[in-house]
Amino acid sequence: MSTAPAVEVVLYHLSDQGEDVLAAYHEASRRMAGTPGLLGNQIMTELGRPDSYVVVSHWDSWESFERWETGAQHKDQTAPLREFRDTGRARPFEIYKVLASY
Repeated sequence: MSTAPAVEVVLYHLSDQGEDVLAAYHEASRRMAGTPGLLGNQIMTELGRPDSYVVVSHWDSWESFERWETGAQHKDQTAPLREFRDTGRARPFEIYKVLASY
Protein backbone atom coordinates (compact mmCIF):
# COMPACT_ATOMS: atom_id res chain seq x y z
CA MET A 1 0.00 0.00 0.00
CA SER A 2 1.12 3.54 -0.73
CA THR A 3 0.39 6.80 0.98
CA ALA A 4 -2.69 8.37 -0.55
CA PRO A 5 -4.34 11.74 -0.26
CA ALA A 6 -6.67 11.79 2.70
CA VAL A 7 -9.57 13.53 0.94
CA GLU A 8 -10.77 13.59 -2.68
CA VAL A 9 -13.30 16.23 -3.71
CA VAL A 10 -15.32 15.63 -6.89
CA LEU A 11 -17.14 18.55 -8.55
CA TYR A 12 -19.57 17.87 -11.38
CA HIS A 13 -19.89 20.24 -14.33
CA LEU A 14 -22.11 20.26 -17.39
CA SER A 15 -21.63 22.38 -20.50
CA ASP A 16 -21.46 22.14 -24.27
CA GLN A 17 -18.78 24.86 -24.21
CA GLY A 18 -15.79 22.59 -23.71
CA GLU A 19 -13.11 25.17 -24.45
CA ASP A 20 -14.69 27.55 -21.94
CA VAL A 21 -14.81 24.84 -19.27
CA LEU A 22 -11.11 24.06 -19.82
CA ALA A 23 -10.17 27.75 -19.73
CA ALA A 24 -12.11 28.17 -16.47
CA TYR A 25 -10.45 25.06 -15.02
CA HIS A 26 -6.97 26.38 -15.86
CA GLU A 27 -7.77 29.78 -14.35
CA ALA A 28 -9.19 28.25 -11.16
CA SER A 29 -6.13 25.98 -10.91
CA ARG A 30 -3.79 28.97 -11.26
CA ARG A 31 -5.72 30.78 -8.52
CA MET A 32 -5.44 27.75 -6.22
CA ALA A 33 -1.72 27.17 -6.81
CA GLY A 34 0.10 27.11 -3.50
CA THR A 35 -3.02 26.44 -1.41
CA PRO A 36 -1.83 24.68 1.77
CA GLY A 37 -2.84 21.01 1.75
CA LEU A 38 -3.87 20.90 -1.92
CA LEU A 39 -1.86 18.12 -3.56
CA GLY A 40 -3.26 18.68 -7.05
CA ASN A 41 -6.36 18.39 -9.20
CA GLN A 42 -7.50 17.09 -12.56
CA ILE A 43 -10.37 17.55 -14.96
CA MET A 44 -11.95 14.63 -16.79
CA THR A 45 -14.78 14.23 -19.27
CA GLU A 46 -17.13 11.30 -19.46
CA LEU A 47 -16.52 9.01 -22.43
CA GLY A 48 -19.41 9.26 -24.85
CA ARG A 49 -20.69 12.40 -23.14
CA PRO A 50 -18.47 15.35 -24.03
CA ASP A 51 -20.66 17.85 -22.14
CA SER A 52 -20.08 16.15 -18.77
CA TYR A 53 -16.99 17.03 -16.70
CA VAL A 54 -15.63 16.27 -13.26
CA VAL A 55 -12.88 18.09 -11.43
CA VAL A 56 -11.18 16.03 -8.73
CA SER A 57 -8.99 17.74 -6.16
CA HIS A 58 -6.60 15.84 -3.92
CA TRP A 59 -6.04 17.06 -0.35
CA ASP A 60 -3.57 15.93 2.29
CA SER A 61 -6.17 16.04 5.09
CA TRP A 62 -9.76 16.88 5.93
CA GLU A 63 -8.48 19.74 8.08
CA SER A 64 -6.61 21.34 5.15
CA PHE A 65 -9.66 21.06 2.90
CA GLU A 66 -12.02 22.43 5.54
CA ARG A 67 -9.69 25.35 6.36
CA TRP A 68 -9.58 26.27 2.66
CA GLU A 69 -13.31 25.74 2.10
CA THR A 70 -14.29 28.03 4.97
CA GLY A 71 -11.58 30.59 4.16
CA ALA A 72 -11.95 33.94 2.47
CA GLN A 73 -10.21 32.94 -0.81
CA HIS A 74 -12.33 29.86 -1.59
CA LYS A 75 -15.11 31.59 -3.54
CA ASP A 76 -12.76 33.77 -5.60
CA GLN A 77 -10.46 30.88 -6.43
CA THR A 78 -13.27 28.65 -7.73
CA ALA A 79 -15.35 31.42 -9.35
CA PRO A 80 -14.26 30.68 -12.95
CA LEU A 81 -15.85 27.20 -12.88
CA ARG A 82 -18.99 28.06 -10.92
CA GLU A 83 -21.17 28.85 -13.95
CA PHE A 84 -20.57 25.34 -15.31
CA ARG A 85 -21.69 23.38 -12.22
CA ASP A 86 -24.11 20.57 -12.91
CA THR A 87 -27.11 21.89 -10.99
CA GLY A 88 -29.31 19.04 -12.23
CA ARG A 89 -27.76 16.78 -9.61
CA ALA A 90 -28.94 16.63 -6.01
CA ARG A 91 -25.47 17.99 -5.09
CA PRO A 92 -22.92 19.29 -7.60
CA PHE A 93 -20.09 17.80 -5.53
CA GLU A 94 -19.06 14.83 -3.40
CA ILE A 95 -16.30 14.52 -0.81
CA TYR A 96 -14.59 11.19 -0.28
CA LYS A 97 -12.28 10.03 2.50
CA VAL A 98 -9.57 7.72 1.16
CA LEU A 99 -9.49 4.42 3.03
CA ALA A 100 -6.67 2.66 1.17
CA SER A 101 -4.78 2.75 -2.10
CA TYR A 102 -2.00 0.90 -3.92
